[in-house]
Amino acid sequence: MKLKILQLHESAIMPKYAHESDAGLDLFSIDELEIIPRESKLIRTGISIELPAKTEAQIRPRSGLALKHQITVLNSPGTIDEGYRGEIGVILINHGKTSFQVTKGMKIAQW
Repeated sequence: MKLKILQLHESAIMPKYAHESDAGLDLFSIDELEIIPRESKLIRTGISIELPAKTEAQIRPRSGLALKHQITVLNSPGTIDEGYRGEIGVILINHGKTSFQVTKGMKIAQW
């Protein structure tokens, strides 16, 4: 299956597998921001996608962020509908006790 991905922002990193056998593609932040405890924020990826007919994409948390920092995807799994053509954003929530810094190029979720 071919997936059309459009780079909307010059600093956007195209989704990619960390390892050849991985099931999920990593999504990367184009934002620099802080998420304080119990706060959620929309993190931009700088990409949009065109899905094949009658499909969806699901955005899932990264286990490393959850374990180490208590950061997860708020509406997990986040659903991207077939017809959506806007920028992909990831809603992250901080369940931890300390602030978390999101940096440009950081792996923030999987799809």
